[in-house]
Amino acid sequence: MSQAKTTDQEALDYHAGERPGKLATEVIKPFASQKDLSLAYTPGVAVPCLAIEQEPEDAYRYTSKANLIGVISNGTAVLGLGDIGALASKPVMEGKAVLFKKFADLDAYDIEVDTKDIARFCDVVEAIAPTFGGINLEDIKAPECFEIEERLVRRLDIPVMHDDQHGTAVISAAGILNACRITDRTVEALHVVIVGAGAAAISCARLYRHMGVRTIYMIDSQGVIHNGRTDLNKYKQEFACDSHVTTQQAAFENADVVVGLSRPGSFGADDIALMKERPIVFALANPTPEIFPEEVRKVRPNAIIATGRSDFPNQVNNVLGFPFIFRGALDVRASAITTEMKMAASEALARLARREAPAYLNELYGTTLEFGPEYIIPKPFDKRLIAEVSGAVAAAAVRSGVAKVKHFDIDAYREALLHRICPECTLETE
Repeated sequence: MSQAKTTDQEALDYHAGERPGKLATEVIKPFASQKDLSLAYTPGVAVPCLAIEQEPEDAYRYTSKANLIGVISNGTAVLGLGDIGALASKPVMEGKAVLFKKFADLDAYDIEVDTKDIARFCDVVEAIAPTFGGINLEDIKAPECFEIEERLVRRLDIPVMHDDQHGTAVISAAGILNACRITDRTVEALHVVIVGAGAAAISCARLYRHMGVRTIYMIDSQGVIHNGRTDLNKYKQEFACDSHVTTQQAAFENADVVVGLSRPGSFGADDIALMKERPIVFALANPTPEIFPEEVRKVRPNAIIATGRSDFPNQVNNVLGFPFIFRGALDVRASAITTEMKMAASEALARLARREAPAYLNELYGTTLEFGPEYIIPKPFDKRLIAEVSGAVAAAAVRSGVAKVKHFDIDAYREALLHRICPECTLETE
């Protein structure tokens, strides 16, 4: 399935029209009579209000909170557009809400907060948090995004996740797990180079370390991050290596994996040539990767390659993660999204790619999808994602003690999720 080509005018026309934008609200209860009016508003609405006053958890029973995500941004790091401001970020946030609905049947409101002040932003989000079952932070620049997420996770008792950090980490970790399987590597023995040191890079490094990677070299715009540098913030300092590794060449020497989260040209064929045989090369800058797959193959024909683009195999696409992570978290009323829940999502994605692809997926993508070097990550339109990833996340939340739901039947939950998206589908077993 090649990337669809669109013109600027087509994009504007898509968002315009008699009803501009991409979202609208929907009434989901009967509203056709005077009695319906009395139930939906006054006087009937007072009854659930009083019930929630007495028992706040009843908000999940009587309101949309149980299925509602806040997509919240200040527009300081929008896609590849940079700091374009809160208002200009709104089309992206609306788009994110569309993805929540279409892939995980979660409702979402976009909220654009016009401030760059960390304290004010957090105060605004905390004040409106009772509306939502979860908060998806989006397109907030580093390093402020780390502090914002950390503060809100501490203050709120609902799941909060900055997807720009964690989405790429979850999906790329799944790809690395499967690439290791194909190349007979162990995660613990990997030598990983991460080119870039922003939000996604820091989160990737943290998750890779959690899954067992011991050797990670991170490279920012000033070079290798090592403990001899005096210009590092506290987030980069987490990944400062010994000062004997100070050059990009030294970092790439005998590396197993490179993950690019930087800009085009930040590493190249000469760097790839320094890596071990069958290198794992994830060039994730988007829309133009650090190095194109054909350039990699000129020096390492047997490399396993992933990009952020849909017109090459192995797309690292955050839509494989955030809708299903939040779906699982909300359904067990998790108070947070833990590292264990993110790792469970990665492992579920890796398992799914190893399974036989359904016929509808092969037909949609115009090829036969088989686990191997060019298919290590599931496709976004795989209808099994919701059952496998959300189910794994929900089960991990229960195991790690952050779920408020006490009685949880994982098999029944997975089946209900699958039928929610694909009524005709049958739940697979391991």
